Amino acid sequence: MPRYRATVEYDGSAYNGFQAQAGQPTVQGAIETAITAFCGETVRIAAAGRTDTGVHATGQVVSFDLDKAWPARTVMNALNAHMVEQATAILDCVVVDDDWHARFSAVGRRYLYRILNRPGRPALDRGRVWHVKGDLDVAAMNAAAAHLVGRHDFTTFRDAGCQAASPEKTLDLAHVERAGDEVHLHFAARSFLHRQVRSMTGSLVQVGLGRWSPDDLKGALDARDRAACGPVAPSDGLYLTGVDYG
Repeated sequence: MPRYRATVEYDGSAYNGFQAQAGQPTVQGAIETAITAFCGETVRIAAAGRTDTGVHATGQVVSFDLDKAWPARTVMNALNAHMVEQATAILDCVVVDDDWHARFSAVGRRYLYRILNRPGRPALDRGRVWHVKGDLDVAAMNAAAAHLVGRHDFTTFRDAGCQAASPEKTLDLAHVERAGDEVHLHFAARSFLHRQVRSMTGSLVQVGLGRWSPDDLKGALDARDRAACGPVAPSDGLYLTGVDYG
């Protein structure tokens, strides 16, 4: 029984999150339905991360087993053919060892948050960026983001419904840069708490708008209190861009 690893891209605005839910369109449901249509098998795929409703991906990774040893390129082409009406695409597919797992073999995950920072609203990128009209001070946002790097208790930036065993995480990267009319926030860690990236992003925008100082963000982190978090950024601008495997 061969195991396959696939890299997946999707527009999260078309789905009620990644994880399969009865009666709801999800990324997992779209892929599993395509697998059944391709080879007649009913399988449950594993994913590196279960993204929320509206969150996009350019580098999600999934793994699944099939009874028959199909060529990996055949599997990729077949799934894409059966998802032609879906906002999901398989970017590559390879055969991996039986003990390899999309989630448990991962040693790092990378996210990008896109902010459109101009007066005019988005037309082409509607649903794919967060539109913030006020000028953002990227230098101040970077100074604040530096307080987030390292191992911390991220309770302040943890969703109330998070099921992680501990609020402590090690953030390897938190960097903000301007790219024309957009401001990009880059985050990397082995794993993240539920809505941690959107929570951190919303608070960093408060800094960028001059409503908070970088020290205010540090104070929010040190408070270890969800009430100290700024407004949570919408899902529109968040992308899972890659998963690292040692």
